[in-house]
Amino acid sequence: MSLSMTITIRTAAVLLASVALAGCNLAPNYSRPQGAIPVALPQGGPYPVAPTDAPDVSKIGWKTFFTDPKLRDVIALGLENNRDLRLAAANVLQARAQYKVQRADQLPTVSANGSAYYANALGAATSGAGGIGGGGIGTGTGTGTGTGTGTGTGTGTSTGVTTTTSSNLEFYSANVGISSFELDLWGRLRNLSQAALQQYFATEEAQRSTRISLISEIASAYLTLASDQELLAVSEETLKSFDQSLQLTRAQFRIGTQSELVVRQAETNYEAAVNDIATRRALIAQDRNALDLLVGTTTPAALLPGTLGTGDRTLSVIPGNVESTVLLRRPDVLQAEHQLIAQNANIGAARAAMFPTISLTTSFGTVSSALTGLFGNNSQSWSIAPGATFPIFDFGRRKGNLELARAQQLGAVATYEKTLQTAFREVADALATRGTIDAQLGSRTRRAEAALVGARLSDARYRAGVDSFLTTLDAQRTSYSARQDLVTTRLARATNLVTVYRVLGGGLN
Repeated sequence: MSLSMTITIRTAAVLLASVALAGCNLAPNYSRPQGAIPVALPQGGPYPVAPTDAPDVSKIGWKTFFTDPKLRDVIALGLENNRDLRLAAANVLQARAQYKVQRADQLPTVSANGSAYYANALGAATSGAGGIGGGGIGTGTGTGTGTGTGTGTGTGTSTGVTTTTSSNLEFYSANVGISSFELDLWGRLRNLSQAALQQYFATEEAQRSTRISLISEIASAYLTLASDQELLAVSEETLKSFDQSLQLTRAQFRIGTQSELVVRQAETNYEAAVNDIATRRALIAQDRNALDLLVGTTTPAALLPGTLGTGDRTLSVIPGNVESTVLLRRPDVLQAEHQLIAQNANIGAARAAMFPTISLTTSFGTVSSALTGLFGNNSQSWSIAPGATFPIFDFGRRKGNLELARAQQLGAVATYEKTLQTAFREVADALATRGTIDAQLGSRTRRAEAALVGARLSDARYRAGVDSFLTTLDAQRTSYSARQDLVTTRLARATNLVTVYRVLGGGLN
């Protein structure tokens, strides 16, 4: 390679890099929308007052937050098999691949090629003999000296032969070059790459959101199954009591010491309990089906819960010093923000499309008429071909694309703010329940205990002849209802703890 050619190529490369680095960016400066939600979460009234050293729920991993070993195993099984989570993971892979494709447009594509050309060329050649000219004889007289002259004429002919010849032509070349590389002077490619990157980040946050939601849904389904099984146990236990009362009233009716009204009332209680048992069994089957769907496979019987009981299956934490800024870390909020940034970048790409597109094609290689001389001296060749394209009339296409990008950005702002407002409400609702659920549970517990004692006393008074059996039946119904309400309130408290974990963007580990 000659020195001048080397200098030329290096100069072109430096200019190319300088132009690319000096390109401007026409995207609007991004600023996170403000004012969509209050600075602080609601406080006072029904909202809990947490100690200042309360842990940050959003940083507690699910393996720590959920204390029931069986529940942890079920959650782990779901994280491994759930199809929605697999779909979210596939979406992340697609977005990452799309970003790689878009980012590659910012860099030149260098390609190498070689070619060989062979041809046979035909040619014609003519050969022949010339004619012989005529001559003459001269005469003369004199002595000593004398002169003589002579003349002559003649004709001649010639003949020729035409022959056909052929020759082989060979041509070899090898080149390395860049074809139609767009110089990103206005930032179009950079903004398209930025938009693809932000979409990739958004799908990652969507996967995190799906993961957190799946964890909470599995936990809620698990607790619901345990609650329905406990309600079934309560109904079965109550049915035995109702059956004893029914048999007693029937016997008394047969001997005339009790009215038919009392018998019918006892039958009403009994049949209500029978219906509740059938309903609970159907609900338990449905709960298991729902749990299996979330887990993505059949949940082993050894991992299924028993009754709900009174113990906690999670950490009983109250988030302390929670400000609304914690919502900015929620995956769904981050997802909406990344999509907003992507739309912001699309505006820059649409603006850049209003300017000329400048491209560059370069080639460096070697040519020779013989393969052995392909890389020899004086065989090098090179070319640099810049080009520019500027549509004159596109009938508003580029302007329409810019207006579309701006409208999509406005939609993304609204989506982000709505997502943030929804998150604020979910957290406020969960904290309101958290601040009052213990009082509800205490009241329901005392009510159930009082109703149970009342039912026993009423039965004793009936057997002593103080009260009618209708009073006893009413006390039994009240006790049954109070026990059911107690189980339902325990479930509400357990699921509220799970909800607090979810709405605050609980940890993933």
